[in-house]
Amino acid sequence: MDSKSKFDCIVVGSGHAGSCAALSAVQHGCKRVVVLEKAPQEWGAPNGFFTAGAMRTVHAGLDDVLPIVSNVTPEVASTIDMDPYTPTDFSGDIQRLSENRSDEALVSALVSESREVVEWLARDVHVPFILSFNRQAYAVEGRQKFWGGMVLSVIDGGKGLIAAHQARLKEAGVETWYSSRVTELLVKEGEIVGVHVEREGKTIALHSSSVILACGGFEASQELRAKYLGEEWRRARVRGTPYDTGDGLSLATAVGAALRGDFSTTGCHSTCWDADAPLDRGDRILSNQFTKSGYPLGIMVNIHGARFVDEGADFRNYTYAKFGRAILNQPGGVAFQIYDARVTPFLRVEEYGDDVVKKKVYASSLHELAQKLSSEGLERPERFVKTVEQYNIGVVGSEQRSNATSQSWNPAVKDGLSTSGISPPKSNWALPIDSPPFLAVKVACGITFTFGGLAIDHETSAVLREDNSPINGLYCAGELVGGLFYGNYPGGSGLTAGAVFGRKAGRSAAERAHSHANKD
Repeated sequence: MDSKSKFDCIVVGSGHAGSCAALSAVQHGCKRVVVLEKAPQEWGAPNGFFTAGAMRTVHAGLDDVLPIVSNVTPEVASTIDMDPYTPTDFSGDIQRLSENRSDEALVSALVSESREVVEWLARDVHVPFILSFNRQAYAVEGRQKFWGGMVLSVIDGGKGLIAAHQARLKEAGVETWYSSRVTELLVKEGEIVGVHVEREGKTIALHSSSVILACGGFEASQELRAKYLGEEWRRARVRGTPYDTGDGLSLATAVGAALRGDFSTTGCHSTCWDADAPLDRGDRILSNQFTKSGYPLGIMVNIHGARFVDEGADFRNYTYAKFGRAILNQPGGVAFQIYDARVTPFLRVEEYGDDVVKKKVYASSLHELAQKLSSEGLERPERFVKTVEQYNIGVVGSEQRSNATSQSWNPAVKDGLSTSGISPPKSNWALPIDSPPFLAVKVACGITFTFGGLAIDHETSAVLREDNSPINGLYCAGELVGGLFYGNYPGGSGLTAGAVFGRKAGRSAAERAHSHANKD
């Protein structure tokens, strides 16, 4: 065997989870590690690159997270309100949103190691964490009030996260091969012994005692989306890399791996996405800025002028991963977000700025807004006006308040200020839409990642067969892990899970490499 083709560990996929796996493998003793990335180097930006870099973790409150962030002075810290986020909170959120379908062992592993893995990323990978003021806090009466459990992000979001990984991989001596598509897992006597990879027009064999699959889900494949999620998912807009086309599923099932998780019509993370965004890939410059997450501050209507979700059902980071699906199921697969002048100052500039949204529609009256939206696809302008008027009546007539406009309004807490007499209701943050100028933004469904994936062992990240026995030498991390999320998920959990199970996979690969070295 050519020594150049022999590695202690092979990682398939160069994203956040794959990088965590590779770095963990080196940290635990692997001498030669290679990361194989199907995309060319100019597109070697996996899904983590297109995220906001948010990570959900257990913490004991502000004093617990201050040591790992860089954007909080003592003066700023004195203005922050932040509740602790306990293991019970984290696991409860996952199970609540999945309707108790999530694998308990996987959830427990994720939650129990979330704080440790964030500290590992900060200390050993040099990920530049910050408090996520812009996404997870509102300035209310002079104080920064954090909400929804998630508090951490990364400088420059997903771009900063992947940049930190790439710098650390280079320092650690990990090789990264771009334009290198793995076509087959090599098996000998029931164990994984390497891969076949297409590179520079040739198929070559690389050998290792361990292969870690971290090459994403199937969200970028129209065919697999249609097969598993339903035909309507063909028209979803891909938020990230166009190279996540289900390779990991086909590679692993070919050697006997079991599928797990949500492969139903609810089986993906999707969100409200700019209707003018590209259909088949994310934008490497704007990346996550195409997200349109301001809907709890206003309402959403379809092209027939009707509301279709409870925009205030919960904090945004507990609803956005399913509301993309709700938009997809509307006529034409699009909708309009409607705001008035009272709430537009709360909309995040990075999502709603003039340099991000190609066409924001303003009007001085609801009738004028309806007419302008007609040229954007609104088919029933008269119903649109009636919908907003009935919503306003539902707000003012709510039993929770006698005068909606004079109540103190705090978007950082679930205030219970709801509508009455209309369906669907708006359960929190319901203010009348009556202060011009009015703003409308057209949105569609953006698919982020798929929930169905491979069965893994929660302690080792080993890929399992249908009988739950491990496929020796094969591990899995990242979006390819199945059984963790169903139907919905708490925002920021995906990147944390990628790190937790990626680190486990790297450690397992190193232990296996050490064992094989002793045998030799």
